[in-house]
Amino acid sequence: MVTYLKKLFRQPTAPELVLRELSEARLAKLEAQTAVDYATAIVAYNDARIARLVEYMNATGKTGVK
Repeated sequence: MVTYLKKLFRQPTAPELVLRELSEARLAKLEAQTAVDYATAIVAYNDARIARLVEYMNATGKTGVK
């Protein structure tokens, strides 16, 4: 029990800090990649939406919006 508490409150070693920071960096990268995937999907959605609306405008003969 005492050993556990000592281990819990001791200063981490340099390699332990490096491993912790590496883990945090990998997690941050995964979160950023998820954000890129989401943003790419939103761009594709809006591209398809714009194409659909332009096609509708062309089909009805209307060229502008008031």
